[in-house]
Amino acid sequence: MDDGCELTILMPCLNEAETLASCVIKARQFLARAGIKGEIVVADNGSTDGSVAIAAAEGARVVPVELRGYGNALRAGIRAARGKYVIMGDSDDSYDFSMLDPFVEKLREGNQLVMGNRFRGGIMAGAMPPLHRYVGNPILTAIGRIFYRSPCGDFHCGMRGFDREAILGLDLQAGGMEFASEMVVKATVRKLRITEVPTTLHPDGRSRPPHLRSWHDGWRHLRFLLLFSPRWLFLYPGFGIFVLGLVSMVWLLPHPRTIGEVSFDIHSLLYSSLAVVVGFESILYWVFAKIYGVREGIVPADPWFRSAMRLATLENGLTAGLILFLLGVGLAIYALGAWDVRGFGALRPTETMRLVIPSSTAILLAFHIIYGAFFVSLLGIRATGRASEEASS
Repeated sequence: MDDGCELTILMPCLNEAETLASCVIKARQFLARAGIKGEIVVADNGSTDGSVAIAAAEGARVVPVELRGYGNALRAGIRAARGKYVIMGDSDDSYDFSMLDPFVEKLREGNQLVMGNRFRGGIMAGAMPPLHRYVGNPILTAIGRIFYRSPCGDFHCGMRGFDREAILGLDLQAGGMEFASEMVVKATVRKLRITEVPTTLHPDGRSRPPHLRSWHDGWRHLRFLLLFSPRWLFLYPGFGIFVLGLVSMVWLLPHPRTIGEVSFDIHSLLYSSLAVVVGFESILYWVFAKIYGVREGIVPADPWFRSAMRLATLENGLTAGLILFLLGVGLAIYALGAWDVRGFGALRPTETMRLVIPSSTAILLAFHIIYGAFFVSLLGIRATGRASEEASS
């Protein structure tokens, strides 16, 4: 890095010959007007339309990136940047690179990520498809704000500025369009200083369709938000299903129930049992994902979760599983005794299934707990081993 370079203006590029020159010229004009010592970097993702020659002719430094993808291009550009700060923006002329003053101002104030907000700054007519403007972006941004308590009101704005070292420290991995979400999520989880500035979105100047694929890339963003938030993916749905199933089982165990003209009997009891098992399994997956996510820096560490994990030892898990297993076997023996009384002949399912269903449920949950306890212990051994290696190095 060049210590005298304050700002790198970074543009990912894939066949942007129609608009690239305009973007580079505006960026160069901004640097000259603001008196900032900086550079313009074009991270080229394999252009074949002369974009590389255009960028070089206009005074930009070209960084070739062989691995295709929006995120791959930006990661390579960030690594190659010489500036203390980086402001990135699409090279389709939809953002005005001559008006970067608010970003620089906020970065100089000590903010580590400065997000553009198109909904506050203005979206020009024809600049964003209605599906993106009124459905995709608002929904994905709302999910991100709820899941991660992020302050950002526009998760997917293509123009944003950041402290280079802070963002490199996030170890961003996404290769596609979901790179935009990954940056915001990880910056929020790691508690970087984040702020926003209004940004105007203009219609892009290209005659061809954009690289963005609405449904494909929208799903990749949503998938990323879910995978990085195991509470919403596993815990909350699983807990709700578990409680609903458990309450239904308790309600149906004594005898059939009737609401209005609808009767609920052993068939409903069986599905209630299924809900208990599915819900418990989902909660168990949350535990696994939480342990892994905390270790990898994907999700924040919670003091209460750490305290709970101190109690979730292998021995405690085996004890709980054994107790539940014995309870299930006890119910099975009781059901067998009832069958013996009838001379091992025909039984009334409405009676015996009220013993068999909770018995099988308890046995199944017992094995989930036992195997889950072993797996949690395996995760802990790996984490302990890594910590020991780091301590000895």
